[in-house]
Amino acid sequence: MNNIEPSPINVGDNVIVRSVTYHYTGRVRAIGDKWLVLDDAAWVAHSGRWTNALTNGKLTSVEPYPGEVVLAVGAIVDVSPWLHPLPRTVV
Repeated sequence: MNNIEPSPINVGDNVIVRSVTYHYTGRVRAIGDKWLVLDDAAWVAHSGRWTNALTNGKLTSVEPYPGEVVLAVGAIVDVSPWLHPLPRTVV
């Protein structure tokens, strides 16, 4: 029996992703069994306090990608909604 639940993440959602190494922000473009594709993506080398990042959108160290980023689903720890403008400048 194959029980596939609908994803709590939808195409078009702005998210912040914690992976086993770093964090990423972006707009979900595609979701697959093995890959999550983000547009307007940024690599977050340091988020600062996690609560401040989620509540205020304040990130300590950010480097935007010039295009999309493809993340391996197996490396993702958690995904949270990003309720702030996506960071597009280096911090």
